[in-house]
Amino acid sequence: MIELTKGIIVKKRKKVIVLVCAGLLILITFAAFFNGLVVRRYTVKTDKLNSGESFRLVLIADLHSHIYGDDQSELVSLIRKQEPDAILLVGDIADDKKPLTGVRLLLEGIREISPVYYVTGNHEFWLYSIEQTKDEFREYGVRVLENEYDHLKVDDINIVFAGVEDPDIRLFKEFSYDWAGEMEDAFLPLRSESGFKVLLAHRPELIDEYKKFDFDLVVSGHSHGGQIRIPLFVNGFYAPDQGWFPRYAGGRYKHGALTHIVSRGTSNPLFIPRVFNPPELAVIDVVGGT
Repeated sequence: MIELTKGIIVKKRKKVIVLVCAGLLILITFAAFFNGLVVRRYTVKTDKLNSGESFRLVLIADLHSHIYGDDQSELVSLIRKQEPDAILLVGDIADDKKPLTGVRLLLEGIREISPVYYVTGNHEFWLYSIEQTKDEFREYGVRVLENEYDHLKVDDINIVFAGVEDPDIRLFKEFSYDWAGEMEDAFLPLRSESGFKVLLAHRPELIDEYKKFDFDLVVSGHSHGGQIRIPLFVNGFYAPDQGWFPRYAGGRYKHGALTHIVSRGTSNPLFIPRVFNPPELAVIDVVGGT
């Protein structure tokens, strides 16, 4: 009788273990392939702002004309809830294989929220109608930054937004076009400018070029989060122009006083799975302090 009871207890324990393991497997699978929009938050402290001062940026990269909800309502609503002081579009907002419908819906939805700044990505150049594409952005009040910078004042805070053209601009230039030299001509004068300085630059792997200038924050995309991640172990397996195990797959990177934030991208492609890497809206709070 005692042996029979022990056998029943052992069987029950095995069933419980199997059920727990199955439940954990389901949860892990759901987390791995969850592709809903998430908000990822960063705080950047700077002594260029007084204690108690702050401003908020929303960063969008690599939308690739994707549409969230009816008429882009899900994405627009999520941006509006963040109450940003500026919205930064850092390239590949449009896609060379898809119509611009998703882009137009986004720009129409955010035009009244806050100032919007934009720089090109490689896919916008692959459209081979880059000037028309830029003009479409401008029609919605977007400030298109073409190796230049602009000033924005939020309360008493002076912010400088600079933007560099994607290197694929060379597709439309003479062979001798000097991309790095153009950037140097554009941004060296920033050393004499006051305020918190932000660079919009699509490609994160070119950070060594951006570090030559007087920026406090660089925001990028392009890496798509390395596509597949293993949390705590591998930040990303593969990224365009970086290859396997990219250094700048997504997240925050420090280069001395310079902070570099790389978006994991806002698109949700069906043909290339994102694993432990949901599309994101990056929210950056810049606050006074050291």
